[in-house]
Amino acid sequence: MRFTLGQTLAAALLASATLMFSQDVAKDTDKAAKDTGHGTKVAAKDTGHATKVAAKDTAKGTDKAAKKTAHGAKKVGKAAGHGVKEGAGKTADAVK
Repeated sequence: MRFTLGQTLAAALLASATLMFSQDVAKDTDKAAKDTGHGTKVAAKDTGHATKVAAKDTAKGTDKAAKKTAHGAKKVGKAAGHGVKEGAGKTADAVK
């Protein structure tokens, strides 16, 4: 089988074009991987910041609710104590 100079050059050109195309694809893939990594890093930072803010807000809300609950319990305790004192006084009067 005889190859002419033109066929040999055409084959070499085709092989080099394939090589250049594969290098270009590899370069694009590498850039896409780096961009994805950067996007993931940014998203992780944003998520972490948002989680921190939400945790602080939740803690503040829980603290406020606990204070209101304690205040309500204190009022109920005073009212109950007053009722017991009043009832004890009436019982003492009835016994006399």
